[in-house]
Amino acid sequence: MLWFRGSTLVSKTCWTQRHLFRRLRCQLYSSISSASSSKESACIDGDCADFLPWLELNAGTEISSVLSIGESAYGRSLFACRPIKAGDCILKVPYSVQLSSNNLPLGLNSLLGDQVSNVAKVALFVLYEQQLGEQSEWAPYISRLPQPTEMHSTIFWDHHELEMIQQSPLYQETIRQKKIVETDFLVIMEALSHFLEHHLVITLEDFKYAYALVTSRAWESSNGVSMIPFADFLNHDGGSDSCVLNDDGKQHSEVIADRDYAPGDQVLIRYGKFSNATLLLDFGFALLYNAYDQVQVKLNIPQQDHLSSLKLELLSKHCTPAIKDVNVFNSAGNSFTLKEVRSAQGKGRGIPQSFRAYARVMCSNSPQEINDLAIEAAENDGRLARRPLRDKCREIEAHQFLLLRITELIKLYNASIKSLELQTSLRVVNKPACRYMMAHDLLSGELRILKSAAEWLENYCVKLLQV
Repeated sequence: MLWFRGSTLVSKTCWTQRHLFRRLRCQLYSSISSASSSKESACIDGDCADFLPWLELNAGTEISSVLSIGESAYGRSLFACRPIKAGDCILKVPYSVQLSSNNLPLGLNSLLGDQVSNVAKVALFVLYEQQLGEQSEWAPYISRLPQPTEMHSTIFWDHHELEMIQQSPLYQETIRQKKIVETDFLVIMEALSHFLEHHLVITLEDFKYAYALVTSRAWESSNGVSMIPFADFLNHDGGSDSCVLNDDGKQHSEVIADRDYAPGDQVLIRYGKFSNATLLLDFGFALLYNAYDQVQVKLNIPQQDHLSSLKLELLSKHCTPAIKDVNVFNSAGNSFTLKEVRSAQGKGRGIPQSFRAYARVMCSNSPQEINDLAIEAAENDGRLARRPLRDKCREIEAHQFLLLRITELIKLYNASIKSLELQTSLRVVNKPACRYMMAHDLLSGELRILKSAAEWLENYCVKLLQV
């Protein structure tokens, strides 16, 4: 690796930075790693002893007889208090005790209409109930939600912290999300000025906090976005097959165990097949290794390309429609989402066909070649350049173009990670230290994806040369 190069002094310094970085990770995440295996001794949360009875009283039915609230490395968590078998239904929470936009006063809901998202409406309701304090019927739940100091979504990161992830697409997505929150806040403040029945004083920081609470704890249902008390104490395990299920017929949300649990085991579910970028943006944490990581790569036609207008016209005519996946980020036009390529010898699964097609168009060097691609697309349901080019040299050139772009990104990611490790070694006991770890996990995961793609592309080109 690059940091071994140079003088002995430089190598030793870099080793020390990495050693300190690993030591800090160990201090912060060792307990979390054990929690993810579910084999963690339960520490009963005495402050929540009355929470489940309160919720069941309001629901008019039993929520769970096999789970109890405790403390883990994640904070409040759910543990098995009795043996659980795979396939058991471990909790049922009626819609009637879930928080959705329907809980807002009707007049205020009408004033807001479709001007803001359901997330913003639920966030407003949380703030409304929060200001009522003990007088709120939801006080036992609202008072047990995480405090702002416990929230690590990237929308809370300051300018210097966001610079740590500037290389990642999450940087721009965070800025976009902040603007959405600010826009929703302005609309809500305007609506509140006309809603005189209730006096509600909130700041942008209050609203941002509540907004992050909803994005990190809510699920989609027929009621829209809903916060589900008790169920939202369940923590995330990317390898779990359990998730929150909604039964509109029975009007409740439920969770089915995907494995056996002994009393005292922490019970885990999967929030979704989310990348670290999404986990950081919406939930405020990242995983050391995330099987669902992905990275966006942008390609651009050089302005000096004398065929640029013809290429753009062809790409526009046969453009790939916008794809919105569970990880929020859009992939369309000249931006492509890459996932990990498991084998350099395989078919390149993880690298979108549209990504390779774009490169084939980019490397066309005559109007005739562009016209041939247009004819081929017309003969193949409009799919552009999905087959290898007949000219082997041109096919290699297209993939070398991709390899060059990805290699450039790898260098940038390596530089960002090295800089991050240097900063970490200088600020080992700093308050936002966990955010350094999160940034490192994010960048390392995306770098892994890029390296897997580069390895496959290099192997593909070598194979073509050998034919």
